[in-house]
Amino acid sequence: MTDHNRQDQNPVVEVDGLDYSWPTGEQTLSNVTLSIHSNETVGLVGPSGAGKSTLLMHLNGLLPDSLSKNGAAIRIEGLPVTKTNAATIRQTVGLLFQEPDDQLFCSTVAEDVAFGPLNLGLSHDEVRQRVATSLRSVGMAELAARSPLQLSLGERKRVCLAGLLACRPAILALDEPASSLDPRARRQLLSILAKFDGSILLASHDLDFVAQLCDRVIVLDEGRVQADGPTQDILTNESLMEKHGLEVPMRLQNR
Repeated sequence: MTDHNRQDQNPVVEVDGLDYSWPTGEQTLSNVTLSIHSNETVGLVGPSGAGKSTLLMHLNGLLPDSLSKNGAAIRIEGLPVTKTNAATIRQTVGLLFQEPDDQLFCSTVAEDVAFGPLNLGLSHDEVRQRVATSLRSVGMAELAARSPLQLSLGERKRVCLAGLLACRPAILALDEPASSLDPRARRQLLSILAKFDGSILLASHDLDFVAQLCDRVIVLDEGRVQADGPTQDILTNESLMEKHGLEVPMRLQNR
């Protein structure tokens, strides 16, 4: 965690009054307002169906109509999330899906990690260097020639993360990165994310993971921001946690 005074810093992520409804008419986000600063790691918590994944997808304009309808409500490093800015926004925000198989589609690990940098128009030498560096950073260098289909869930998640890191985003938007990981893979992921030189918005049901990594916590429920504050203050507030279907994480109980 970091402990910086950010009062004089401009946010790298600004969301101001964001509303979103699915084509079915079901509203999933309602007047969501939040900000994230440089090198800040923020946990996004809440019950299933709270709108966490939908919010993360908005940060790089992934939803088909979010660019045209809600661009004015979201700014990344001061740049509105619009169709015109979509390419720049997606280079700035690296989005990790909850299911790694939604992101892996190449024959080998190295090819998957190279896909993003190649699409940035980088030279093949630069791409090879980024692939090697990113795979080393997640402890997967020895498996570069392996098929993703031969990897464990934790390994596939690390490959996805390597693919994001190879693009060198300033911001990571992570959807349940620790879910279904065994203790060793979980510790490895914590170590990798703690070293990331940028900002992170992390959606997770693993509140112990959030407590270990995050500076701040935002509680999202029924599509609305219900609370926003320092990790310790939010996650130890028993009445707040219970109201929104959450529990005080084990590591913070009785403190």
